[in-house]
Amino acid sequence: MIMGTGHCFWAIFYFACLCSASLANNANINFREREKKVLDQILGIGKYDARIRPSGINGTARTVVSVNMFLRSISKIDDYKMEYSVQLTFREQWLDERLKFNDVGGRLKYLTLTEANRVWMPDLFFSNEKEGHFHNIIMPNVYIRIFPFGSVLYSIRISLTLACPMNLKLYPLDRQVCSLRMASYGWTTDDLVFLWKEGDPVQVVKNLHLPRFTLEKFLTDYCNSKTNTGEYSCLKVDLLFKREFSYYLIQIYIPCCMLVIVSWVSFWLDQGAVPARVSLGVTTLLTMATQTSGINASLPPVSYTKAIDVWTGVCLTFVFGALLEFALVNYASRSDLHRENMKKKRRELEQASLDAASDLLDTDSNATFAMKPLVRHPGDPLALEKLRQCEVHMQPPKRPNCCRSWLSKFPTRNCSRSKRIDVISRITFPLVFALFNLVYWSTYLFREEEET
Repeated sequence: MIMGTGHCFWAIFYFACLCSASLANNANINFREREKKVLDQILGIGKYDARIRPSGINGTARTVVSVNMFLRSISKIDDYKMEYSVQLTFREQWLDERLKFNDVGGRLKYLTLTEANRVWMPDLFFSNEKEGHFHNIIMPNVYIRIFPFGSVLYSIRISLTLACPMNLKLYPLDRQVCSLRMASYGWTTDDLVFLWKEGDPVQVVKNLHLPRFTLEKFLTDYCNSKTNTGEYSCLKVDLLFKREFSYYLIQIYIPCCMLVIVSWVSFWLDQGAVPARVSLGVTTLLTMATQTSGINASLPPVSYTKAIDVWTGVCLTFVFGALLEFALVNYASRSDLHRENMKKKRRELEQASLDAASDLLDTDSNATFAMKPLVRHPGDPLALEKLRQCEVHMQPPKRPNCCRSWLSKFPTRNCSRSKRIDVISRITFPLVFALFNLVYWSTYLFREEEET
């Protein structure tokens, strides 16, 4: 009897579960049928016209559309084309009292549509858009939710390429502001107004990574525009990007410094090493010119001077100056050689004249004996030498010159002019380049802080 009672209990419990599941399925089916009936009731033929703009809040003539968005990614910021690409989830919300329905005691929270043409839609467009497309994989990434009190929420995922006018005067130490502008195309502010959603209208995905920029902050604002046909509502988001300088420091600034320093090696080579000094100067000059052209190829041809143009131009000038310095040294060495040859010939002529005079004196001494005068003749060479020494001793002492005393530390006094040019260049070129670096970095870094 006990075993039969147990089997009977489990059979009754199993039958009750089947009945409850069947009732739940029937209730779900009935609920979906109810949702279908509600859609047919509010969007049926002859009951709703999507061409007519809904009235505003409390029967006013102006329709208010609340806008918010979620920035999913920023793929690239192109300096040459002055544009950037962004992927976002865009949302609009407005009130259409014609779409009110019974929520069945709170069970029917909202109705979902995937066809935007079945309800009225605001005529919003992105005014600075260059290209754009919707996402349709696997299904179109769009939905419309209709709430019981008539509120409509429209959400869509889109990718846009937007224009971003840039000021590159401080490139690559610059900050750029790129905007995203949205406006009404046909409805004026008397009929349609766009407003940012209260609270947090713009959200950005966490861990947003950009290759050469950092998103510092973003600001929302209004940008209503007036034309001949009326005033149109407009919204905008300003994205402030800071350029990452480490890439340009490694790829541009350090290589240019190295090329300038390599060009100074020519000052330490021997003056007679003409092929080595010429090849070194020409190679560094061509490399620097190639570096400059490669930098300019990635930037738009603007009419003003950029910070990178100042840097590459001065570096190119230093490399070219090192090559010209060798030309000056070569000219000075030839001049020194010509001067030495002239001195050598002059000494030979003087020696020949002295030999001829001594021969003549020997001949005269053999003919007559004359006593040497106690006072030498004023034209006597020995008298002239003593007179010159006396003038030197009687001159007042010269005042010390700091520049001459500093230059006297370097072996230039007894050197030729060409050697002296090399020694002075070894000191002058690094000092001037260091001074340029000090002025360059202080100017552009402080200007960057002022403009931000």
